[in-house]
Amino acid sequence: MKELTEKGKMAREAALFLAQASTSAKDDVLNGVAEELVESAGSILGANQTDMKNAREAGLKGAIMDRLLLTDDRIASMAEGLKQIAMLEDPVGEILSMKKRPNGLTIGQKRVPMGVIGIIYESRPNVTADVFGLCLKTGNAAILRGGKEAYNSNLAITRVIQKVLTKNEFPAGCLQLVENTSRESAVALMKLEEYLDLLIPRGGAGLIRAVVENSHVPVIETGVGNCHIYVDQTADIEQAVAITVNAKTQRPGVCNAAESLLVHERIAEEFLLKAGKELIKHKVEIRGDKKVCDIIPEAVPATEEDWSTEFLDLIISAKIVSSMDEAIGHIRKYGSGHSEAILTEDYSNAQEFLNLVDSAAVYVNASTRFTDGFEFGFGAEIGISTQKLHARGPMGLKELTSTKYIIYGNGQIRG
Repeated sequence: MKELTEKGKMAREAALFLAQASTSAKDDVLNGVAEELVESAGSILGANQTDMKNAREAGLKGAIMDRLLLTDDRIASMAEGLKQIAMLEDPVGEILSMKKRPNGLTIGQKRVPMGVIGIIYESRPNVTADVFGLCLKTGNAAILRGGKEAYNSNLAITRVIQKVLTKNEFPAGCLQLVENTSRESAVALMKLEEYLDLLIPRGGAGLIRAVVENSHVPVIETGVGNCHIYVDQTADIEQAVAITVNAKTQRPGVCNAAESLLVHERIAEEFLLKAGKELIKHKVEIRGDKKVCDIIPEAVPATEEDWSTEFLDLIISAKIVSSMDEAIGHIRKYGSGHSEAILTEDYSNAQEFLNLVDSAAVYVNASTRFTDGFEFGFGAEIGISTQKLHARGPMGLKELTSTKYIIYGNGQIRG
């Protein structure tokens, strides 16, 4: 595809420029874009309103509409994220080790940019700003291919970024948006191995699976979030209710929202009567096993598929378990390796849960909604990895770098 080939060439040239850019120059651009986003909020929101209108006419609803929506507060949050990234230490150039060998060679390891990163993403226009900030700070050029539902919003944000790049004499290839939103453009980006060093998909299970299975470029898999809350028999009831309601309802259309609730049988009736009432008040549909349905009349029977589903909606599956071992077994069988939480007052149970649950983020007495680059102090995130190689969990600056060995000699030759 001609558009992608041209963008690939521009990105590769920009990556060479960025690899040599000073931290202060990069931070000036980040702060400049943050200011320009707020100043251009009117035009960005206008573009977003067009996307929202088109999405409604296309029959989209529910969580995808929430992910698509921009507001003044969300634009302000995007700007704040860029400012936070500017304040973080630049990882590029960090010397990770330096040792002298018996032969006199001094061998060190240095952190360097990846080069050119491609992102295929759906719905969320805030990803455009987040990716730009993290990639620029780490000296990487980025090629973005957003979904057609967010096209106008993504284009408006990209234009703001390009304006500030030009003002600061940075090449336009630092950040480029693929304007062709057809399926063919996504497939072409997956095969752009001549120019891309890394590809990251952000979206639903279908998109992620397609990229992992078809990409010719190395992929970091950002995972589906079938996140669990386990309410232990020793849990503080009031605290557990508050955490569960927050984890499910604070923003149900995101990957760190709780999708499944597991409750110890000894606390089940007391907890579920209170939690069920609050969840129903927030219009959550509860899909439970028979014991849950016996306690909560409004609950509907869960199917086998419900236990492994990322609803991204005001729906939660619920099951009563006889032990923590049963809860952990359920998570192992149905979980996606994203985020899980135990609500407990028992230190030993908390430690056992932390040790035995194999997910990217494991919580004790806190909402899963905190699995987020901004909340973890990264300024933003480029995605949440549920794989184990290279990166796991929210990916910030260091996860967008690689390393190389640097070797100092004084004439050594190998015999």
